[in-house]
Amino acid sequence: MPIRKETEPWVLNFRRLLKDSLDPWAQWFVSNSRGQMRLEIRENGQKQSRVLPFEWNSKAVARALPRIQQIYKNYIKAKGGKTLAQACEITEVSSSKHQEDWDGLIAQFREYVPNASEKTWSKSYLPVLIKGGLLMKRVKGKPKDGETLMIKALEQWEQGSRSRQIARRCLKNFLQWAVLRGKLKAAYAPPAHIPEIRKPKAIGYAITDTQILALLDSIGDKAIYDSWKFAIQLCSVYGLRPEELRHLSIKDGPNGKELWSTYQKSKGGKRGEKTEPRRLNPLFVRDGDGNTIDWNLQDRIAVGEKLPPLGKEGKGGEAIRTYLRRQGIWKVLQAEAKKEKEELTPYSFRHRFAYYGHNRPQEDGTSRAAKQVADAM
Repeated sequence: MPIRKETEPWVLNFRRLLKDSLDPWAQWFVSNSRGQMRLEIRENGQKQSRVLPFEWNSKAVARALPRIQQIYKNYIKAKGGKTLAQACEITEVSSSKHQEDWDGLIAQFREYVPNASEKTWSKSYLPVLIKGGLLMKRVKGKPKDGETLMIKALEQWEQGSRSRQIARRCLKNFLQWAVLRGKLKAAYAPPAHIPEIRKPKAIGYAITDTQILALLDSIGDKAIYDSWKFAIQLCSVYGLRPEELRHLSIKDGPNGKELWSTYQKSKGGKRGEKTEPRRLNPLFVRDGDGNTIDWNLQDRIAVGEKLPPLGKEGKGGEAIRTYLRRQGIWKVLQAEAKKEKEELTPYSFRHRFAYYGHNRPQEDGTSRAAKQVADAM
């Protein structure tokens, strides 16, 4: 049966986990068979398949992966003496209650992190929790404590990578939760520190006013480019995150109309706390003579001037980055930033706001307080 291509995050993660947990040469696959999970193997030009007793959804992955691994062991151990169907039946009979206990822990922990979306749960939590479960179910080589478990479970993620940081945090939270509630022995409490080789953090480049004007001039005067120019002007003057472009609104204030960002960014952690909406204050771009350039941005938002397509929710940064990378001048500016050992990104407009906010005097000649700049951002 041909494997249907599915691109849901949990499907891609499931198939990668399955591949990583078996021998490199194993041709074992999973697919959707009318809402049920189908296991298929290819060997010596022949195919065998079996529908497993799991639904085809992200919630079944934690139970299905260890079952498939055990089926694989029974099948390989027989050295051709068993069919896939026979290996599945033997595994079904011998499946242990201990395995179900770990799967139950994952299901209970899911209720403990209700603020994590299904996408986040499938992409960030499940892979490392399932990996931890596979290690804990070993007859030989079972981790003896939380430190050993975390070190082994995190091996597949590159040291210093963002994905490893996320996996480490998710597994640490899970172990803390399980140990504090007596669901795992105290020995499995996560260690306070695991040695990590950290990648040096890229230094954000604060794009200059001169560079912003050069970028805008290079885009051209055709009407189809106006929305992109508008977006760049807004990010530059107000220090916006690209995603905030879709969350701008005009409100009545004590001194008249005000421009606000209603975007709420997660602060991290399990409590689901988010940043507060904030009033936006302009830090105008200046020309080569030091004269302030007022693009009337707030009025243009008020009349509903069109912004560029930003893709799906949460993908605004990718949309802006893709557009900028297609501009020849952007590559020139990136080279200039690289000479200073820094990195030019769409966030460089925000870095510009922070830099000038701290260093450029106000109209009355005074400097802004650090808190003023922080609140504006």
